[in-house]
Amino acid sequence: MTATIMNTATLPAAPRRVINPARALRHGLSLAGRSIIKIRKNPESLLDVTLQPILFLVMFVFLFGGAISGNWHVYLQTLVPGLMVQNTLFASMGTGNALSTDISKGVFDRFRSLPIARSAPLVGAVLGDTVRFVVAMTVLLSFASILGFRVHTNPVEALLAVLVMIAAGLAMCWLGVWVGMLVKSPTAAQGVMVAVMMPLTFGSNVFVASSTMPGWLQTWTSVSPVSKLVDVTRGLMLGGPIGGPLFAAFLWMVGFLAVFFPLAMRSYKRRMTS
Repeated sequence: MTATIMNTATLPAAPRRVINPARALRHGLSLAGRSIIKIRKNPESLLDVTLQPILFLVMFVFLFGGAISGNWHVYLQTLVPGLMVQNTLFASMGTGNALSTDISKGVFDRFRSLPIARSAPLVGAVLGDTVRFVVAMTVLLSFASILGFRVHTNPVEALLAVLVMIAAGLAMCWLGVWVGMLVKSPTAAQGVMVAVMMPLTFGSNVFVASSTMPGWLQTWTSVSPVSKLVDVTRGLMLGGPIGGPLFAAFLWMVGFLAVFFPLAMRSYKRRMTS
């Protein structure tokens, strides 16, 4: 019997798998379900978004409320919408850390062998973090209500404020994803994100009015994405201008996606092939 030996080098390459955006989104949603299952099996991963809102609220209301507003009850009303923004930003920090951990453990090597969109692991991780944003908002608003915070508008506008925060968190997650793809360890990813988020949140109108700041800092806070989001939440929760701040915040969210999504995908591809 004569055996025919074929040289694999002469075989035509397999056709490249083309995945349209709709299928890519389905793949991302499937992996988002994986992230949610991980949270359900490991609820300790929500400790930061459970305890942090309470700690920040208690610390700033009772330690600084009297000094800033003369009465902590008054300060509570203006602080809570600002803390909604701050807690959303801090919750978005976990995405890059979690992705970096998965890569270091070899989880993404398995994803590479699956017939899924290249963006699916990253999109799934970001969408899965919606749970973290919802938990952070629920804990903050529940505890603030116990202390005496009240919505001065209506439930529909309050719900819209929460939805805006979730959208902002999903957009800003891509900064964390990019950092998680750049650095080599989860600890480094967390350190970089803290160094970025702390100036963003404290250099804004979350805790004090911009008018009390030096002129150069007022210039920044007037255009800061954090300040715009705070203006939106205060308008929706307490009453005040909404349209202008919402449009500016929307432009910032689009900008974050336009800049950091391609950067994250490029860094992900480079890291997977290195």
